[in-house]
Amino acid sequence: MMMKCAHRLASPFVLSCVVLLGGFGGCAKTQQMHEPLKTGFLEDYSMLRPGQEGEALLVYKNQKADWKSYDKAIVDSVTIWRDKDSLLKEEWKADLQQLADYFWDKLVKALMPNYKIVSKPGPGVMRVTVAITEAEASNPTMDIISSVLPPARMLTGAKGIVAKGKPGFVGAASVEAKITDAQTGELLMAGVDRRAGTKSLSGTTSSWSDVEEAYQYWAKKLKYRLCRERGEMNCIEPEE
Repeated sequence: MMMKCAHRLASPFVLSCVVLLGGFGGCAKTQQMHEPLKTGFLEDYSMLRPGQEGEALLVYKNQKADWKSYDKAIVDSVTIWRDKDSLLKEEWKADLQQLADYFWDKLVKALMPNYKIVSKPGPGVMRVTVAITEAEASNPTMDIISSVLPPARMLTGAKGIVAKGKPGFVGAASVEAKITDAQTGELLMAGVDRRAGTKSLSGTTSSWSDVEEAYQYWAKKLKYRLCRERGEMNCIEPEE
């Protein structure tokens, strides 16, 4: 599917994933990297501050947000972009489609215990938007959209893989994200994070293991962060 963005999105919150793979399978656990990737999906990075321990590398939180007022969530289709200079190979297309669906599934399952998953905006509905991409935004030659939900939003591209700080022969994933009020569009939370495999080689042979581990971690982290924002005491933080 080839599309071009017709307009810029207001205050987007995106989870964007850089997949950098070597010739060997990654390990089962991931670690936070020190250098965030800014893909251009967030129009204003100046609103982000460096994350503290246990937070994403860059974060934004709306201090006026009433998190207890939200009991439903729209989880947008997870999207992937690649351009003509991308290191993502054409033969990976099926794998990338599965990864998009995998990430969406993990996000939904993480939210379901506390939120009703819905498809339309309304009172008490927040919107979670996630994208998988590469580094700097440019004109796309192909976009892959999660088949779980139909809407195709945030259509753009990226180029320029940056792999600083990543061990060799491991996968890496970089995330930009937003949560908005589904009815008003008000930005509630945003973040940029990046994780890579630890190169522990714990018996796995899957080239995508590190990326899947990163998706699982971020889904659990989202659940934990929202639990804390609601002021609950039984929040379980995922292990680093």
